[in-house]
Amino acid sequence: MSEIASRELRIAAGSPELDALETRPENARAYLLLAHGAGAGMRHAFLEAAAAALAARGVATLRFQFPWMQRGERRIDPAPVLHAALRAAFAEATRAAGGLPLFAGGKSLGGRMTSQVAAQGGLSAARGIVFLGFPLHLTGKPGIERAAHLREVTQPMLFVQGTRDALADLALLRPVLAELGPRARLQLEDDADHAFHVRKKSGRDDAAVIASLAEGVARFTREVA
Repeated sequence: MSEIASRELRIAAGSPELDALETRPENARAYLLLAHGAGAGMRHAFLEAAAAALAARGVATLRFQFPWMQRGERRIDPAPVLHAALRAAFAEATRAAGGLPLFAGGKSLGGRMTSQVAAQGGLSAARGIVFLGFPLHLTGKPGIERAAHLREVTQPMLFVQGTRDALADLALLRPVLAELGPRARLQLEDDADHAFHVRKKSGRDDAAVIASLAEGVARFTREVA
């Protein structure tokens, strides 16, 4: 089994500098910039488990803190600030990848900010974009306005979604992805909610969901690299 190494980095993205953490298997064949969501930082248990599962499948990851999380605040920064941080983190990932096929994405907010930067042309070196729970709308407020920018993303996109995700009504998400055509792929995790938790009656546990989503992401990186 390939050894997995972790190292801490610092990303120059204004003040403060941002903490970052690379998880890299010895046999890495792809590199994924993985942005955290709105509710927790890069060391959240879900992202830790996802990074480990991806590394076991040959995908190195670079996680980083958005500025508000780095400052220890609760109020999320405006989108332009998040975009700037993401661009800086992607530049660091480009350096750290060392020529490996490069991908970008994230959990919830992190994925949405990634696609917004990609839509602006800021991630042209990325082979594809990965969403772990795309937040199509707020809970109880269905809509598709948040998906409008996806038309401008030129790279292949993988949407990993739970079938119980309250932030992405599948009846709304499916037509959005259909409009995007072959650029968009959908991987459904049965009974998973927005945090990728499943109920006991599903016959699965959270570890099985993380293994499944990691397998899907790894397959995506192989197919579009």
